[in-house]
Amino acid sequence: MSATPPLRVKSISEFHALRNLPKPEHPLISVINFEDIKNIPEDNSSSLVFDFYSISLKRNFNAKLKYGQQQYDFDEGIMFFMAPNQVFGIEPLDTNELTHSGWLLLVHPDFLWNTPLAQKIKQYEYFDYSVNEALFLSEKEESIIIGLMQNMRQEYHSNIDKFSQGVIIAQLDLLLTYAERFYYRQFLTRKITNHKTLDRLEHVLNAYFNSDDLIVKGLPTVQKVAAALKVSSGYLSGLLKVLTGQSTQQHIHDKLIEKAKEKLSTTDLSVSEIAYELGFEHPQSFSKLFKTKTNFSPLEFRQSFN
Repeated sequence: MSATPPLRVKSISEFHALRNLPKPEHPLISVINFEDIKNIPEDNSSSLVFDFYSISLKRNFNAKLKYGQQQYDFDEGIMFFMAPNQVFGIEPLDTNELTHSGWLLLVHPDFLWNTPLAQKIKQYEYFDYSVNEALFLSEKEESIIIGLMQNMRQEYHSNIDKFSQGVIIAQLDLLLTYAERFYYRQFLTRKITNHKTLDRLEHVLNAYFNSDDLIVKGLPTVQKVAAALKVSSGYLSGLLKVLTGQSTQQHIHDKLIEKAKEKLSTTDLSVSEIAYELGFEHPQSFSKLFKTKTNFSPLEFRQSFN
């Protein structure tokens, strides 16, 4: 990957020009068939950053896509989602032209302005997932997504009237809701991989809480735990919520309370000393969290063993 700064693509029209496509029918939204993108020259494989949302459904993609430090080969129908200002890059696997199959939906934030979806779209965690956490679609799911994209395309190709934006927004809203449903299904059906992640999470937290890291570094952050597991923090929390009903932060707190109970019941350390060993600067913060989680103060919990 080139070390040069990423190329910022500010508008959908700019993207069309970059990929030698006709001017977009609408300046703020575009649905593109990847087969219409004939070729991306090898010298165009530098990093890119868009000022708009990008939703891709790809097949038979003879390239590697890099996102952050992750690299992924596309060989079946998958989706990935990118919010504005995320950096990514495409590298052809060979000197032949880069082939595509699938669909690309580009939506500028201005298109969503003053609609409920403008805020709602920011709540979908999958826009922050890494590329190796893409959404794998069944044929039925793929046909649903393609149908919605084609509906949007047909709408802005038709005569624009006062209903057009609302119709497209409704289709986009439905597409994002389906994507959330399909991710939920993926978390449940890929049980072996996902339960391995749970086992690794338990191992990472045990190792951290049984070392001096708590005293030296304080409580582990969600970001650090996710990095240790080589997944994005959003994907990890989404996975845990589906499988366990709890977020990553709640798992960290549960491990903390488990360790605190052990120290309160098996040692003579003061509450302040235990708080310090568990990475708290202020014992009051530890006592407040312990009470919230257990309905007992640390001293009340200790006295219950006497």
